[in-house]
Amino acid sequence: MKLPDELMFASDAEMAVITGGAFLLLAIGCLLMERRRVRRAAIDRVGWVPWTGLFLMCMIVAGGLIALGLPAWIAGR
Repeated sequence: MKLPDELMFASDAEMAVITGGAFLLLAIGCLLMERRRVRRAAIDRVGWVPWTGLFLMCMIVAGGLIALGLPAWIAGR
């Protein structure tokens, strides 16, 4: 599989921000799934996926990657 040149020649800071953005999208998806689980019609049907824990984990990883990568990416290093 051929990667686009923007990803192949991206700096470490840029890759950290991109990965942080992907984790942020995953966290938003987890948040929506938790909201869907809470608003279900059949209250006795309990799900097995810990959406809140996954949301928190993804947000912490996304925040860390973006916080560490964004300053260097803006500075152009």
